[in-house]
Amino acid sequence: MTAVTTGLRPRTRLWRRSAALTGLLLAAPSFFLSAFVIGYPIFDVIRMSISDVNRFGKIRGFAGLDNFLTAFADPIFIQSTWQTLIWTVTVVGGAVLVAVPIAVILNEDFHGRAIARTIVLLPWAVSLAMTALVWRFVVNGDFGTLNLALTSLGLPFKNHPWLADGTSAFAIVILVGILVSVPFTVTIIIGGLTSISDELYEAAAIDGARPFQRFRYITLPLLSPFLQIAVVLNVIYVFNSFPIIWIMTNGGPANGTDILITYVYKQAFAFGKMDVAAAGSVMMFAMLLGFSILYLHMTRSGRSSHAQ
Repeated sequence: MTAVTTGLRPRTRLWRRSAALTGLLLAAPSFFLSAFVIGYPIFDVIRMSISDVNRFGKIRGFAGLDNFLTAFADPIFIQSTWQTLIWTVTVVGGAVLVAVPIAVILNEDFHGRAIARTIVLLPWAVSLAMTALVWRFVVNGDFGTLNLALTSLGLPFKNHPWLADGTSAFAIVILVGILVSVPFTVTIIIGGLTSISDELYEAAAIDGARPFQRFRYITLPLLSPFLQIAVVLNVIYVFNSFPIIWIMTNGGPANGTDILITYVYKQAFAFGKMDVAAAGSVMMFAMLLGFSILYLHMTRSGRSSHAQ
């Protein structure tokens, strides 16, 4: 019996190795295609960022770090960088703060819950371009419905130019960014809430825990992995969000709503500086890569501390 078993083990290992090799060979074309589709644009942008490129994309020579120095010397680039950080933090933070209570309410069992969920998630199906266009008309200073509604309440907002001032325009695009980010965030959080067992809440209620205590000590700790996913995906999504700001303000007035993605777009297609735009794109990629590495380090540190 031992001899038979010993004879079968090499055959089993050989079969497993051949099966694994077959799987790798079958997956290799898709892997190389994906690597080419993702890797070549990154390589080409990096190559353009260190080259002298004309407005038509033709490389004329090696430029080294001149394009990066040109971007750093541009005060609009510095302004756009700070506004990108403000835009990302406020939109992502506001979306999470708004989405959590909405998701908690939609997770309760009440009559018409399916309709309420559909209403909340329906804006997710509308394109960002259309949403931005609608809100541009809403806050229009001459015929916008926002001014009409405020004027009807007796407030002095007749023909108020909301998008003509950099501060108010930036605040409005941030609010619109939060509104369009809420449905996606609510979807993630609802998925996390449905994974929490009702028995935990029942046991806590028997022990005398109040609703806020149950939310603080049960819901939030068990929901934290889903909140982390929502934050990471929203940061990547919002950081590169282009349609809202471009359609509503074009980065104006006086670059008051410009973020890095609109700055890069203007450098490439408005001013014909493809090389500076490529350098800006590389720096954006480096920022997101740094955030991802920091996030992975924080999550691993948190898991190790919990394990200890």
